[in-house]
Amino acid sequence: MLGGPLMEVRANPSGSSGAVPRRTATVDVGTLLDSGNWTPYQKWLTLLAALAVIFDGVDIQILGFAIPSIIREWHVARGDFALVLAVGLAGMAVGSPFAGYSGDRFGRRPALMGCVLLFACATIGSAFCHSLASLAVLRFFTGMGAGGALPNASSLSAELAPLRWRPVAVTITIVGVPLGGMLGGIAAAWILPAYGWRAMYLLGGAAPLALLLLLFFALPESPRYMARHAERWKKLAGLLKRMGHSVPAAAAFDDVKGRVPSGKIELRSMLTPDLRRDTAGLWIAFFANLNGAYLVFGWLPAMLTSHGLGLSAASSGLAAYNFGGVIGALTYAVLISASGSRLAMTGGAAAGALSALALILVPISPPNGSLLLTLGFALHGFFANAVQTSMFALSAHVYPSEVRASGIATAAAVGRAGAILSSFTGAAIIQGGSGAFLGTLAASMAVTACGLAIVRHAIPGRARQV
Repeated sequence: MLGGPLMEVRANPSGSSGAVPRRTATVDVGTLLDSGNWTPYQKWLTLLAALAVIFDGVDIQILGFAIPSIIREWHVARGDFALVLAVGLAGMAVGSPFAGYSGDRFGRRPALMGCVLLFACATIGSAFCHSLASLAVLRFFTGMGAGGALPNASSLSAELAPLRWRPVAVTITIVGVPLGGMLGGIAAAWILPAYGWRAMYLLGGAAPLALLLLLFFALPESPRYMARHAERWKKLAGLLKRMGHSVPAAAAFDDVKGRVPSGKIELRSMLTPDLRRDTAGLWIAFFANLNGAYLVFGWLPAMLTSHGLGLSAASSGLAAYNFGGVIGALTYAVLISASGSRLAMTGGAAAGALSALALILVPISPPNGSLLLTLGFALHGFFANAVQTSMFALSAHVYPSEVRASGIATAAAVGRAGAILSSFTGAAIIQGGSGAFLGTLAASMAVTACGLAIVRHAIPGRARQV
């Protein structure tokens, strides 16, 4: 949005006493982007953010695939992995808000790239572990990087897309988690029997390191972040023109809707009277949903092998869950953009609970139960992951840009607490049988539906985005 009268910007970004350029107009970057087109260049940048999350999804799920192999090699019990899984999730809980704050304070781009570097190196290091203790330490750093990448990647995608396409952009980014898990499951079914679990870790770490070079040269900073920093206005003008926007010469920039009232990035900015109900609902939904999701990520292959399925079939079960999640997330991206988030997300969470209960009726013992079980987990993954990825889009809608990464990261960190709970309870739940495992998934999705029902600022459908 262009300001009316001419204005002169007196602040010198460098702090020196040199000449100050005369600004001819003020461009509200948020309004400009929200009302613009989603150009091929913006879609390419969304894909770059999504690629980072795909490798994030691979690396955080490798241990779930590898546990049965490590049990045989190290002669340890399933329950011994509870602490390793919990430590990794604790790393995500620590890394998520720290990286979210860093993204809001110092920029999405450096925060995202730093997180990718961290989880890639820690994943490679895990290939050389010979004890649960060393694996736990590196799992913590893998978790820190993976947990921090998600809020910055989703914030960057949200801030590069127009309002009507924002749910699609964020979902395409976050769908990288189940997509990475699906690709990891396919790779695990081939690599684990032939080359072992260490090869999985080496490949899982080397690929994101290669991506990091591409991000360094091709990924720009968020335009909404640059609008708040006058020293970056020249680069911002070039980026906006590349996105197809006409920007006046020597323009000043602002992001009016992205500012928080206090002007400070802190926790209480998410608990203002206008946001506290949404924040509470999001925290409940994230906690419950990630409790169920990480019960699947960490323990599903171990549960299936305990019922007599082979390593390849068990890995395929987790791959099917993630494949259903990819389809569900993309379906929900279109659905929410068209009709809004409230009914789609609460209904999807309820359907996820019902699908988990229906799985109790499916036999697990091979060979008859394998196909039905795979299809059943694909259906449950459809709803569970569709809701999970949509929650990131909902969070990006609820929080203003100045605290968007922090808001998403804090909600995700609360979710990690639910995930940590699943790491400690997973072995005991498996001992209770498949009914206990699936009943826990159903309960998690039911509580998720309750949390989503609390959120007041739902994403509007396209007809209301006028």
